[in-house]
Amino acid sequence: MSTVLVTGGSGFVGSYLVAQLLEGGHTVRTTVRSLQREDDVRAMVRAAGVDPGDRLSFLAASLERDDGWAEAVASCDFVHHVASPIPPVAPKTEDEVIIPARDGVLRVLRASRDAGVKRVVLTSTCGAIYYGHPPQTGPFDEASWTDIRGEMSAYVRSKAIAERAAWDFMAAEGGALELSVVNPSGIFGPILGRDYSPSIDLVRRLLNGGPGCPQIYFGVVDVRDVADMHLRAMTSPAAKGERFIAVSGEAMSMLDIAKVLKARLGEAAKKVPTRQLPNWLVRIGARFDPTMHQLLPMLGKIRNATSAKAERVLGWKPRPREDVIVDTAQSLLKFGIVKGPR
Repeated sequence: MSTVLVTGGSGFVGSYLVAQLLEGGHTVRTTVRSLQREDDVRAMVRAAGVDPGDRLSFLAASLERDDGWAEAVASCDFVHHVASPIPPVAPKTEDEVIIPARDGVLRVLRASRDAGVKRVVLTSTCGAIYYGHPPQTGPFDEASWTDIRGEMSAYVRSKAIAERAAWDFMAAEGGALELSVVNPSGIFGPILGRDYSPSIDLVRRLLNGGPGCPQIYFGVVDVRDVADMHLRAMTSPAAKGERFIAVSGEAMSMLDIAKVLKARLGEAAKKVPTRQLPNWLVRIGARFDPTMHQLLPMLGKIRNATSAKAERVLGWKPRPREDVIVDTAQSLLKFGIVKGPR
């Protein structure tokens, strides 16, 4: 089995990826911003049903500094670069997100090339594929690139810029290093602790109740399936130099998600709103709720993508999107993030 580095092992995708790699028999090293997170990561891996034992080790490294990356990739066969800054609210300047995302990718690629790593699998996003374009009838695929001059959040712009920088690096100075990229849509699924992705927070908000559902749409994919795609992209010869979209079916509106929760969770979903909020009201609310402000570029826009390439080339198969939403909600109840009915 291989020695594999996962950057950002304390994150939602990173912790599941660590667990699946260990389950597959690999030796795993992961970078975290602070070694104080080691106990948290081990707990999340155990919550995923895997005993990390002595095949999991930790190193501290930052996307904003060179220190630690040569040591992190040393003797590794493969690297999964998952870590990227995700601001909870819109940053004061976009460079706060863009610079560490772009420079972090380049640091990992450069260190991996110099260490003789075989392949890096980069976690990008569908946000690097389907923003900045006029509406289209068919779904976007891997040939499309986001036009970063369009309206989008700083996070989406940072991911698009970082992925483009990765491919440019490979073309100019990648050497023998190989690159594959995974482009997930909105990542949902069961949480492993109190750290989870921003997508999960939308389900939490619905379960806690509220005035209604903004007219926003999400591609849905399960975090477990995203991790599985990373493993397939790591080992498949056909994945070299390729991008792969991770999504389950067509985009769901927030109202669609609310209706699934109502239908499948019964009393636990009694607070979930099923009223569609007009866009003008959401724009006013965003003035007072910074977390809502990042949703504004998504209002009223349906962006579909297809995972046909991943299914054909990698043999990947996602869970049904409705099941993913239900599993997400049930985990929030299990961990007490949302209080169940009394």
